[in-house]
Amino acid sequence: MNNSTLKNTTILNVGPQHPSTHGVLRLKCELNGERIIKIEPIIGYLHRGMEKMAETGSYLQYLPVVDRIDYLSGFFCSFAYLDAIEKLMDIVCPLKALYIRTITMELNRISSHLLWLGCYLMDLGATSPFFYAFIEREKILHIFEKLAGARMMYNYYTLGGVKNDINKELLGEIKVFAGNFNKQLKEFEDLINNNPIFISRTAMIGVLEQETAVNYSVTGANLRASGILKDLRKDFPYLIYKQIEFDIPYKKSGDSYSRYIVRVKEMKESCKIVNQCLDWLYSNIEDLKINLKINTAKIKPEGEAIGQVESPRGLMLCYICADGTNKPSRVKWRTPSFYSVQLINEIAKNYLVSDLMSIFGSLDVIMPEVDR
Repeated sequence: MNNSTLKNTTILNVGPQHPSTHGVLRLKCELNGERIIKIEPIIGYLHRGMEKMAETGSYLQYLPVVDRIDYLSGFFCSFAYLDAIEKLMDIVCPLKALYIRTITMELNRISSHLLWLGCYLMDLGATSPFFYAFIEREKILHIFEKLAGARMMYNYYTLGGVKNDINKELLGEIKVFAGNFNKQLKEFEDLINNNPIFISRTAMIGVLEQETAVNYSVTGANLRASGILKDLRKDFPYLIYKQIEFDIPYKKSGDSYSRYIVRVKEMKESCKIVNQCLDWLYSNIEDLKINLKINTAKIKPEGEAIGQVESPRGLMLCYICADGTNKPSRVKWRTPSFYSVQLINEIAKNYLVSDLMSIFGSLDVIMPEVDR
């Protein structure tokens, strides 16, 4: 064989058991020296049959499973699923339930971003921010445990509302957290934003161009960090977002540093939303219904509907095809991490292999959401 035909490249497998892929993802990397030529993401190591499972039980039997599609954002998964059913059955939840759902989802958004923040900095070699982020996240999980009885798999939303009311004591605990969180977040920013090592590892690294983001159907913070200002809460308001004042953070450079900045700013906006919901609940705490009493035997919708929500990782959709029986004939999930993981070849190509985890970590991919 002519030596000129030999490829001067190396194949390196990263994962599927790798601490910085945050799940069982295999990245098949082709390298020229230390420079990335091509990456092939290989999924399927975690596939759990979440969509097929919906066809084997009733609508409410499937509900506790839904939290596990994105185990860091269980409230969002539950809402997307119930939103589709409530549309099919023309159910309008009580106003108090809408405010409680909004508070819990925005707190869930903060807790998800905090876990991402701590783990991302640890991927880059910084251990202190991990502990700082988890201290704040623990406060939110403590609130969720008091409200729903669980720290991660909540099963708190139900058809037509929420299962448990929220008392004044817990409202006070949420108010204390929301009142102090921006101060704590300022400490994170002082520690991270101008850190020369962090900037050198993320600024202008893994640039996602707008055209590429649109072509790959990217949503959420990854899209907004590339300068495309799209957020379901503003574009197609649900729950009570139309009555709430908040901004949509965005950046234009599309690099790993921008994706970090957008998520930090999102936490501030979530805190703003929580405070506005608290003001309403304090004024309307008594004698309001939190759910509609629905006869489970009558949960037999018919037709097709899509529930949608702006989750911490982007647009999450749940499609339900109902045939008039007590269980769906088809459930299909559209999860944002599935689209983000496909990006890695486009945005990591031509960077050094040492940049790989900086780029991939900035996308905030959750593998159970990919391998449904």
